[in-house]
Amino acid sequence: MMKINEELKKYIEQNVFPEYQKNEIGHGIQHIQYVIDRSFELVEENNLDVNYDMVYTIAAYHDIGHHIDSKNHEILSAEIMSQDKNLLKFFSDEELRIIKEAIEDHRASSKSEPRSIYGKIVSSADRNNTVEDCLRRTYTYGKRLDPNATDEELFLRAYDVLGKKFGEGGYAKFYFKDRKYEEFLKEIRSLLQEKENYVNTQRQYIQKLKNQKKL
Repeated sequence: MMKINEELKKYIEQNVFPEYQKNEIGHGIQHIQYVIDRSFELVEENNLDVNYDMVYTIAAYHDIGHHIDSKNHEILSAEIMSQDKNLLKFFSDEELRIIKEAIEDHRASSKSEPRSIYGKIVSSADRNNTVEDCLRRTYTYGKRLDPNATDEELFLRAYDVLGKKFGEGGYAKFYFKDRKYEEFLKEIRSLLQEKENYVNTQRQYIQKLKNQKKL
């Protein structure tokens, strides 16, 4: 984080981060901070030669349009970024093009590989790497999609979603060496082997969060 332009960092913290209050908790500011931190972990672990300001900006904007349309949020987020004329102070037109494409390319379910190393970094960093985060995010996102759904319906939906995403042959792709993600995959795949065990685990965890008033 020491290599990031301080003026850029201050601008994003003051003008971009507050926008994440409009998103549901699974795509809020805590998630953005997580993706920023994970992006730089991947850069360091893999010794990637990249522009840190670009990595930071892509991660900071990548979900900003999620509250508008979750199904097309990557396109909306890229458009919001590209309309921010304040970024012209920090980046060239070519750099802004790469930033926009990386935001468009970050989604796990995308059928195409990201067009640049920047898209691959943030796409990889955007993957969950703890089971607890999966249990919380699938619940809160499912609740937003269907506020009238029962918890049991949401748990079954989450089991389905996570199986398609992280199960053997799942669509979530990863482009770099990452010990944390490899350990996470083993853990989540083990949990997903038995539906009843998965549902019980998520039920207990969500109830714990409710008791702690974190949901």
